[in-house]
Amino acid sequence: MDFMFLGIVIFLFVLAAFDLYVGVSNDAVNFLNSAIGSKAARFKTLVIIASIGVFAGCVLSNGMMDIARHGIFTPEYFSFREVMLIFMAVMVTDIVLLDVFNTFGMPTSTTVSMVFELLGASFAFVVIKNAVGAMPGLGFDDYLNTSKALEVIMGIFLSVPIAFVVGSFVQYITRIIFTFNIKSRLTWKIGLFGGVALTAIIYFMLFKGLKDLSFMSKDVKAYIADHIGLLLGCCLVVTTVLMQLLHALRVNVFKVVVLCGTLALATAFAGNDLVNFIGVPLAGFSSFQDFSLNAGGAAPSDFMMNSLADSAHTPFYFLVSAGAIMVFALATSKKARRVVQTEVGLSRSDEGEEMFGSSRAARSLVRWGNAVGRTVVKYTPAAVGQFIDHRFKRPVEAEEDGAAYDLLRASVNLVTASLLIALGTSLKLPLSTTFVTFMVAMGSSLADRAWSRESAVFRITGVLTVVGGWFLTAGVAFTSCFLVATLMNFGGMPAIIILVALAIYAIIHSQRRYAKKQKEEKNGDMLFTEMLSTNNRPAIVAMLTRHLDVSTSEALHTYAAALRETVDGLKTENLRGLRRNARSLERMLRELKNLRRRETICLRRTDGIKAVAVMTPFHLTHNALRQQLYGLRRINEPALEHVDNHFTPIPSASLESFEHLTNTFTNLMEETAEALRHQQFDDIEGLMEKVETIKTQIKGLRSEVLTVIQSQRSNLNAQTLLLHLIQETEQLCVEFRHTIKGLQRFHQTGLMNY
Repeated sequence: MDFMFLGIVIFLFVLAAFDLYVGVSNDAVNFLNSAIGSKAARFKTLVIIASIGVFAGCVLSNGMMDIARHGIFTPEYFSFREVMLIFMAVMVTDIVLLDVFNTFGMPTSTTVSMVFELLGASFAFVVIKNAVGAMPGLGFDDYLNTSKALEVIMGIFLSVPIAFVVGSFVQYITRIIFTFNIKSRLTWKIGLFGGVALTAIIYFMLFKGLKDLSFMSKDVKAYIADHIGLLLGCCLVVTTVLMQLLHALRVNVFKVVVLCGTLALATAFAGNDLVNFIGVPLAGFSSFQDFSLNAGGAAPSDFMMNSLADSAHTPFYFLVSAGAIMVFALATSKKARRVVQTEVGLSRSDEGEEMFGSSRAARSLVRWGNAVGRTVVKYTPAAVGQFIDHRFKRPVEAEEDGAAYDLLRASVNLVTASLLIALGTSLKLPLSTTFVTFMVAMGSSLADRAWSRESAVFRITGVLTVVGGWFLTAGVAFTSCFLVATLMNFGGMPAIIILVALAIYAIIHSQRRYAKKQKEEKNGDMLFTEMLSTNNRPAIVAMLTRHLDVSTSEALHTYAAALRETVDGLKTENLRGLRRNARSLERMLRELKNLRRRETICLRRTDGIKAVAVMTPFHLTHNALRQQLYGLRRINEPALEHVDNHFTPIPSASLESFEHLTNTFTNLMEETAEALRHQQFDDIEGLMEKVETIKTQIKGLRSEVLTVIQSQRSNLNAQTLLLHLIQETEQLCVEFRHTIKGLQRFHQTGLMNY
């Protein structure tokens, strides 16, 4: 029996290594987003600085892991077997849940996930114990610390609005003071700004980053609490003078603030959130030691875990090992960069690809915001409005080095987040680091007028999606862990081995699939990235020509597949396939809009006069592609309605004729797509002849259907639908022809002008 639980302890530490890796990938957004978004330093430099903070936070942590030991459940009412299964269920659920969020690039809270996983697993055993009457007289409140879960939920409610409003207000005031033309307005302001910023960061470190580190004894904490005003005052004076001197020596003070803030947040993250990753395995290890030494022959199901009620310190070698894994994850995880890109993408100032679509809630909020804005403008004195608009006037040139936003906003993000977290900690408010850093960044981007009318609805949709994911984390973590714990309880060791194996396989498979997807996206975006990084206008046109060929090729491939699926779904009355195709067409439309926006941004980088001649066939090509997509939707929708209403199917002979015709057309689309992909797009006349042949066949089939409709014995619904499909297919041929002609003109115009 001891051997079985020793295996569970080993499993716990193996899972802890995976959890550290995926956990850091998710929480990297907390301390890297501002530095990466502002390009305060090279990415490698930022990783080194953050790694120093992470490793220092781990090694210097005193390792208080009480939340995993007795923060959620009352250990004296749970047996050794029960707590070990609880810990196993938590670890299996946690690594899979966090990896799913990382894959989608969604930042979430590791604290929320751990708390609700512990609550879900514990609740499963409480239900089982009450069902068998194991401990009569005890209720749920005796077994579980539900107040902790309510505290976490309260943390979400408090963190989201407070951080957003404060971030907006601080950024608005700061931008009015400094404007976007920062370099010309730093004579004396920069010293005071840098002093206030570094003092805020130091305050944050005292209350959040360093409060649980090994050298922070009770006497040191008491001295800091009694003299906090004096200490911060001295820090303000010293840092203000130091920042002014650095500015005089031509050192960029904003970069100093951003890098110091990154280091501080990384240290605090590792020192405080380490429990989220290794607290559960260490509690399991402590439980195993207690059982091995003190059980005295008692069965695992009879030995109660009173020892977990005491606090425990983590051995130093565990802290060093955890720090090493976290640093490795920070340096190598591609998913960490994906999570950071989500926050940076939602707060950037420049144009680019929007990561999220539009939602009804976002559209309502934008409409309400515009109405409020008009009301405020109406009652604001004209002189005040002109002054504010002048202070927010953005320079014509793009952000330095292609940064998503400037160093001033990055500094505000870090300082405001640090202050809010420190204040929340000192006032014992349950503010989440993840929630605060993310919402401050969103608030500052709104105040900085980074959300234009063209992008606001997409940005708000993204924010609502992320915030909704936080609440989803709690529910999914609780439910999933409840089910896993129940399976482990009734399935025993075989169930544990299977679930652990499935979890590890899911992580490895996810990493491989994600790496493959990233490689495909990188190959597809390579030309786009090159276009944005060069100032050679002829080269931009040449690369854009290639990019348009490739994107059109991919579009034609997907259009052909969509048309085939519609005809096949109608033929086999496959309602599910038709619905799936409808969703796919909606997604294609969003992707096509995004693609046109990205390619237009690249086209803007060419010569203004010559570009006009190139832009005409470019937009004609895209318009034709969009019209084809609309035509596919007009074909799929009535076919879906016909099958969904269980109407009489189209006669097989007529449908087979139509299917033969569409197969000929889709084969031509795929043939053209392959020619575009391999740069063999030269036989335009031969292609046009094939299109005309298909159109002639369509006209013949349409005449046949019209003749049948005149017959009194024909089914009107079926024949009318077939006529509609034939007419829309004919229009597809017309738009396909326009696409090819537009591409041909784009090639010719680009060569002539560049």
